[in-house]
Amino acid sequence: MDRAILVRAASLYVPIMLALLISLHRPPSRRQVASMLVAFVWCLPALLLLQLINQLFHFWAFHAVGGLIRGMPVDLYLGWALAWSAIPCLTLRRQPIWLMVTVMFTLDVLAMPLCEPVVELSSRWLLGESLAMALVLLPAQLFARWTSEDSNLAGRATLHVVSSGGVILFLLPESIFALLHQPGWQQLWQQSAYSVSLQLQALALLGLLGVTAVQEFALRGEGTPIPYDPPKKLVTTGIYAYIANPMQLSCAMVMTALGAVLANPWILATGVMSFVYGFGLADWDEAADMQARFGESWLRYRGQVKAWRFRWRPYYGAARPARIYVAENCGPCSEVRRWFAARKPVGLEILAAEVHPARDLQRVTYEPADGSRPEEGIAAFARALDHVNLAWTLLGALIRLPIIRPALQLLVDASGLGPRRIPRRSLQCELVE
Repeated sequence: MDRAILVRAASLYVPIMLALLISLHRPPSRRQVASMLVAFVWCLPALLLLQLINQLFHFWAFHAVGGLIRGMPVDLYLGWALAWSAIPCLTLRRQPIWLMVTVMFTLDVLAMPLCEPVVELSSRWLLGESLAMALVLLPAQLFARWTSEDSNLAGRATLHVVSSGGVILFLLPESIFALLHQPGWQQLWQQSAYSVSLQLQALALLGLLGVTAVQEFALRGEGTPIPYDPPKKLVTTGIYAYIANPMQLSCAMVMTALGAVLANPWILATGVMSFVYGFGLADWDEAADMQARFGESWLRYRGQVKAWRFRWRPYYGAARPARIYVAENCGPCSEVRRWFAARKPVGLEILAAEVHPARDLQRVTYEPADGSRPEEGIAAFARALDHVNLAWTLLGALIRLPIIRPALQLLVDASGLGPRRIPRRSLQCELVE
């Protein structure tokens, strides 16, 4: 048998058999399965991005015919992703992360020369290996480690957003282009810069629903979107106060819009099929699971909030209102207080920061009703917008994005409205008044 065929077959089937044998010998727990899944999902778009970089800098070359994506053999691609996701999780999960990466780097350095004639290494291939470690292996294994240990929820949520975006906006179109031998992204780049900018901004706004939903899962639910690492609490706040399936809706709209932008009927069809799947099987399966986990609370929520149709005003099911504390002795803050009061927010009590019963506050502080972490400054303002209506909630979701929120807070601080401790009035002072 031709050596190239053997190399391609071994690159796929050896990792598969190793993963199966190790799993049979020592069955992984549910969280370990989740950790392997998230690592694999990270590796797929990251390895494809690595190949695009490789085509520019020529770390190695692939000599193969048929079954290629961006010039890389699909069997080697999938085997590589599996070897860097499942195998370390199954064999080295109790080792320090630096040791895991060192072992996998060493094994890969030994294996790459054995892949000739399918893989031809250049004089710079070790530089490519180092880039692969930083771009693919290390983030994948950190993602897996945090998921397995139920730690660093903020990091997990961030990597979920990045990996999901990579799959939907990069891996899926590239796979369709490769299968159908289509030219790819030229339809987009042939347009004017202004048109491209508008279309990309529209895609980003559609994706905002999914991003803010992941944030809400992490902040209020203490979990992530994947089934084996779900929220521990029922999430009905933020965008979930207006629609029950924002992630599925966002995914479907982004794929449909991307298909329209690229004038690609196959990508457009994947968006339509995701609508069908979410409306049917996914909604049915999720409803059964959520009812089993959250009972009456879930039934009350879904009785008021639909899966695919937005409310204009928010649903609020907590026993007591959330609170926003606004300093009385701050002129601009008082304007904020009056603005919220005029819009009659749902489930939000507006109080003076000076009358907090337990501690001194910053000028604007939001305290959720579920006892989770309070928010201050521009984040508190954005969170209070969730109680007004859908349009203001979407603006609040945009404000809360990781890069935008710190930038806006910096501008607010520079204008003289930065953090300032507001001493609370004592009970004796209140009686005298």
